[in-house]
Amino acid sequence: MPSTCRAASIVVLSCLLLAGCKSTSLGGAAPSPSAGTPSAASGESGAGGAGRAIAVGAGPQKKYTVQQQPAEGSCHYRYEKGEPLEDPACTPGAISPAVTQANLSSTICRKGGYTSGVRPSTYVTGKEKKLNAASYGYTGAMGEAEYDHLISLQLGGDPNDPRNLWVEPTDPGHKASQGVNNKKDPVETKLHTAVCAGKVTLTAAQQAIVTDWTTALSRLGLG
Repeated sequence: MPSTCRAASIVVLSCLLLAGCKSTSLGGAAPSPSAGTPSAASGESGAGGAGRAIAVGAGPQKKYTVQQQPAEGSCHYRYEKGEPLEDPACTPGAISPAVTQANLSSTICRKGGYTSGVRPSTYVTGKEKKLNAASYGYTGAMGEAEYDHLISLQLGGDPNDPRNLWVEPTDPGHKASQGVNNKKDPVETKLHTAVCAGKVTLTAAQQAIVTDWTTALSRLGLG
C-alpha cells in the first residue's frame, strides 16, 4: 500500500509540475478566466473610455436647487503653464444622461442651441459660486472668475452637479475689470465643433477635457 500511495503521489506531482495542471482541477471545474475579474469597462459610469470613469449626474431639471459644495478650504487649484486647473478630488466632472452619442443631433448639436434650455438660473448658480469660492479658497473678484462647468454644457456636461462645477480663476495676464475671459472656453467650442462634425466621439471629448483642458485639443489631434 505505501508504494502504491507513493506512486500515485508521483503521478499527481508530475501532472502539476510538468503538465501545468491546476489544483482546482482536482476538486471540480476551474473558474472561468473572467470570473470575478471586471472587464475594462465594468463599473464605469458614462464616459469612462480609456481613462477614469466619469460620473453621471441627474441631468437637466425643471427646477434646480442650490447644491452643497465641498468643505471650505478643501479644494486646491493646480496650474499648467500658469493656466488654472480644477482639483480632481473636488471637481472630477459629471456628464448628463440626457446627452449621448446617439442623440447628438437632437441635443448639443441641434440647430437653435441646447445650452440655454438646460442651464440653471443665476439665482442658483450665484449662491453656489460663493460657496464654491470658499471651497477653493478663491479670494479674488467674483466678477473676474467664471463658475465653470468642467465638462461644458455643449459637451454634454451635467448642468448642476457639484462635481462638474468650479470657480475658475482668471488666466495669466488677465487684466482686472475685464470680466470673465479665459482660454478654456475656445477649447470647449472647438471640441463641440469636432464632436458635431464627427471628427471625435462625445466620450473622447469629455475624457480629454477632464484629463487636462490645456492639452485636450492636442490630445485629440485638433491643434
